[in-house]
Amino acid sequence: MTDALKRLSEEGVAIWLDDLSRKRITSGNLAELIDQQHVVGVTTNPTIFQKAISQGDGYDRQLSDLAARKVTVEEAIRMITTADVRDAADILRPVFDATGGQDGRVSIEVDPRLAHNTKATVAEAKQLAWLVDRPNTLIKIPATQAGLPAIAEVIGLGISVNVTLIFSLERYRAVMDAYLTGLEKAKERGLDLSEIHSVASFFVSRVDTEIDKRLDGIGTDEAKALRGKAALANARLAYQAYEEVFSSDRWTALEKAGANKQRPLWASTGVKDPAYKDTLYVTELVAPNTVNTMPEATLEATDDHGEITGDTISGTYEQARADLDALERLGISYDDVVQVLEDEGVEKFEASWNDLLKSTQAELERLAPSEG
Repeated sequence: MTDALKRLSEEGVAIWLDDLSRKRITSGNLAELIDQQHVVGVTTNPTIFQKAISQGDGYDRQLSDLAARKVTVEEAIRMITTADVRDAADILRPVFDATGGQDGRVSIEVDPRLAHNTKATVAEAKQLAWLVDRPNTLIKIPATQAGLPAIAEVIGLGISVNVTLIFSLERYRAVMDAYLTGLEKAKERGLDLSEIHSVASFFVSRVDTEIDKRLDGIGTDEAKALRGKAALANARLAYQAYEEVFSSDRWTALEKAGANKQRPLWASTGVKDPAYKDTLYVTELVAPNTVNTMPEATLEATDDHGEITGDTISGTYEQARADLDALERLGISYDDVVQVLEDEGVEKFEASWNDLLKSTQAELERLAPSEG
């Protein structure tokens, strides 16, 4: 038996779990994953919380108290989700301490309905950081046009950020620029740059889902040959951009002041097409100083039969560029694809948030004490 997850960690890939629920916390399962499967971080999103709260009775006691206090559904959701994140952060605290703050992190997302409102996003990020009140929290801010200045401002306040919903190489460069701008602001304010951390969540599987659909529509042999290549090509070129930005003079000046690199995080790494290996977006995206946040099924698959063969990103840039160029020649517009994916990403999280509001409201009503 080879320990694929251990090998992955040794190659410089931090393994984070893309899931959280109260049951996972209280049953000891999260602690077990940290102890036995090299998990060193947790990411959450509105869809994950909607699923957690709507299944089982793990939240009944807290919901009952919230119902008795007649809190709004928005406040109830914030109390519930920040409690889970706080508890998970405490479980991961030894990892945080052992890695000097790089790992042992738990991410929580700003209200996705604010994705196009810079000022409200900054206010929400500050509120979440205050509510969770743990140094090993990352506040998730989407990489929309309105999100970019919010990222710079929040980093500038000394709050660590997980930038989410990145699909395009151009937007990724803008995200890294926002991070550096934020660090420069923090430096001007006299903050300790060594305490500020960030990851940039570059989405993977959804790129193949969208592009494969368009390739199937074309239907030629040339189109079929390109199926399943776009997502890896896109992510690998993102890593190339990361290497460029974090070797620049601008970065070097910040690094001398104690700043940490913003690591690329591979998100959406569960394979959507059964024709592909279920570990595809793990084994083919191995490189130093990266994070791979996996749904539990992908984590288990990697542990069971993942083949980790060392760095699978360095040296691939020429082929990756050729693959994306071949798509353009077939009439598949990269710019259109990434814009569609960003729009859909925001809409999906908004829809999950609205479902979360509805299911939480129903639970509050169910558990409300009878009058008198």
